[in-house]
Amino acid sequence: MFIFNHQLRVRYGDTDQMGYVYYGNYPYYYEQARAEAIRSLGFSYKQLEAVGIIMPVTRMNIKYIKPALYDDLLTIRTIIPSLPNRIIIFQYEILNPQNELINQGENHLIFVEAKTGKIKSAPELLVNSLKLYF
Repeated sequence: MFIFNHQLRVRYGDTDQMGYVYYGNYPYYYEQARAEAIRSLGFSYKQLEAVGIIMPVTRMNIKYIKPALYDDLLTIRTIIPSLPNRIIIFQYEILNPQNELINQGENHLIFVEAKTGKIKSAPELLVNSLKLYF
């Protein structure tokens, strides 16, 4: 299992009238953490796209447990529970400054050849980088 922690401070503009992080912002938080998790493996989304691979989201689930607040320093734990094949699964746990679990999420991304739109297997570079954790 691959686990990566990313920290993010809640901006004022991310909150709603109640002072809570607006529920629609959590997928953006997931995306930031996911990109940094991939970067920690030694490459970036940009590099995957440069070789013609795109990764559209095919599924997303979110569980809201407690609100995040303005100026909270959140820890977003990104988990890849299994080696990818055609789909890669990302799970997320968001912890508040008190280390309480406040949000959980999961999304699935599929590997697609950008030019043809055809589904393909996970790139060897990604799979080989992840094998160390399984």
